[in-house]
Amino acid sequence: MTMTNELPYTFQFLESSTETLRAIAHPHRLLIMEMLYHGKSLNVTEIYEKLGIEQAVASHHLRILKDRGVVQVRRDGKNSNYSLTDERYYKIIQVLSELLS
Repeated sequence: MTMTNELPYTFQFLESSTETLRAIAHPHRLLIMEMLYHGKSLNVTEIYEKLGIEQAVASHHLRILKDRGVVQVRRDGKNSNYSLTDERYYKIIQVLSELLS
């Protein structure tokens, strides 16, 4: 008898969820998510200047979020504008804020 059939979530779902949580589990990435939630769409320059980090660092964090499907990128001429793929990702930050306050 396996416990898998008794659990409400599949192992594949839990594995995918873990990867998403790992992708957002960094202070800069959480701040980027918050900025995108409030700003709706920002380019790399706006993000790294607001965070006070180097452009390469911001791009690295954005790439991690993009690869995991948390943010999407839209090209606008020479600029790449980032936005959340789903505003519900911001709820993760809100829940953590409520739990840890």
